[in-house]
Amino acid sequence: MEETNYQTLELAYAPPPAQPEARRPVVVVGAGPVGMTMALDLARRGLPVLVLDDDNKLSVGSRAICFAKRTLDIWDRLDVGERMLQKGVSWNVGRVFFKDEEVWRFDLLPEQGHRRPAFINLQQYYCEGYLYEAAAAHPNIELRWKHKVAKVEPLEAGVAVTVETPDGSYALTADWLIACDGARSPVRKMLGQESHGRIFRDRFLIADIKMEADFPTERWFWFDPPFHPNQSVLLHSQPDNVWRIDFQLGWDADPVEEVKPENVTPRIQALLGKDAKFELEWVSIYTFACERMDAFRHGRVIFAGDSAHRVSPFGARGANSGVQDADNLGWKLALVQRGLAPESLIDTYSHEREPAADENILNSSRSTDFITPKSEISLLFRNMTLQLAKEHPFARTLVNSGRLSTPTFYTWSRLNTPDVYAFSKSLPLGAVAPDGPVTANGERGWWLAQLDGRFVVAVMCNTHLPTARVLEDLQALQDHPVGVKVVLVLSPALAQRAPKGLAWVEDHEMVVTRRYDALDSACYLIRPDQHIAARWRSISVPAIAEALNRAIDATPGNAP
Repeated sequence: MEETNYQTLELAYAPPPAQPEARRPVVVVGAGPVGMTMALDLARRGLPVLVLDDDNKLSVGSRAICFAKRTLDIWDRLDVGERMLQKGVSWNVGRVFFKDEEVWRFDLLPEQGHRRPAFINLQQYYCEGYLYEAAAAHPNIELRWKHKVAKVEPLEAGVAVTVETPDGSYALTADWLIACDGARSPVRKMLGQESHGRIFRDRFLIADIKMEADFPTERWFWFDPPFHPNQSVLLHSQPDNVWRIDFQLGWDADPVEEVKPENVTPRIQALLGKDAKFELEWVSIYTFACERMDAFRHGRVIFAGDSAHRVSPFGARGANSGVQDADNLGWKLALVQRGLAPESLIDTYSHEREPAADENILNSSRSTDFITPKSEISLLFRNMTLQLAKEHPFARTLVNSGRLSTPTFYTWSRLNTPDVYAFSKSLPLGAVAPDGPVTANGERGWWLAQLDGRFVVAVMCNTHLPTARVLEDLQALQDHPVGVKVVLVLSPALAQRAPKGLAWVEDHEMVVTRRYDALDSACYLIRPDQHIAARWRSISVPAIAEALNRAIDATPGNAP
């Protein structure tokens, strides 16, 4: 079966509705990776979602290509992760070169026992195509192409939207509008908002080339190589024998001249050799900035992805952090919209994701400063660090060719219930729940597959099972209106005596038990977005219920 060419695919336009529309629960503006992820998450939680996009085509060119393990874990929950993985190029290893020699090799996922690799490389048009097909097939999602949001007016408890189409304008209202409309965000401008930060004075050339090559599927980064002196170069593999090469050009480079094939080809030949056979598939020049909005929520309008924050491409923190925005907001908005949590829960989206954006901006800015030093002292520091890195481990910690995307841990979140017992510092409260191999229903699988978008109470059982009374109380906890799933994590010795009435898995390698510091048993409350909200060394159902209320911001005096 021939694969869809997502770069040329034209999506069906539908004229504006003939009659005034009923009020919409959620409108998502922008059908990129973040907007589509947002729509799928909300739709799977039972909310009807209208997606508006001013175009009727997907991305052209590779654009964002590095998708992190955390993003794949989120997409697994939305049933699109496996398709991304099967098409993408998986990689864990990166290599750093200085001039003509390798100075450091690193492995981003050195420990086994994870379902997904550290990263996959996948052209953005495939990512968007797969998300689009999943969204188009979902009964709770309506996609409108060439429907441009022209005006947004905040209401007391909603949003009024004016939409322009080739066949005229129309108006609609929504309870919530989520702006996923990119770095230039028209919605942001309509509200009179701005992003603030730092613009970097440098230019990079992206060249996607198609060629047969026997390079390993690794990330290669050169500082000051002989084939491109005084600058940096990045090489990545992509599906379909496409290779991505980024050349640093400097601020004075002419963006019009540099993209011409007669100027691009010699640069590639200098890297690959004059006899190398390749075809240019896509060429672009980019500059970059690290900036964000002061606040991500403005009444019933919420910003996510590049519309809220953007970073330089070093570290693959742009699209990945945007998908994590959607993961954070989806469950909160669904609970609030269904009347199961107070509206203050939406404020915790900003409370958690604004510091996450700051973390990404900090890491991205540091990477950019290391890669593109702007003073003689900075250049000397960088080059000395690279020279020392070959022999000295301490110097490798200073090498920064892009601190690659990792999920933010919400250690400061007010939704957490503070620890009363000591746990390993390697897994702090607010961290993303780690994965591990388990046996479920007689089949080998993965722990994160049990975290299906509901609150999960994970009860670790190593030497003994809970009493019959506690098991009854745990079963009753599953009737909580917000949706709670209790899962027993049983050691191999206890798996043969698994009680009825509750889900359970066998921790057949005891990896989950070890990663959760639960060798002496423990109980965890894990949020719908797979972050750890609370934990105990023993089971207390009243404590779990109290922590659950805190995790939906329903503390005393703040009930829904």
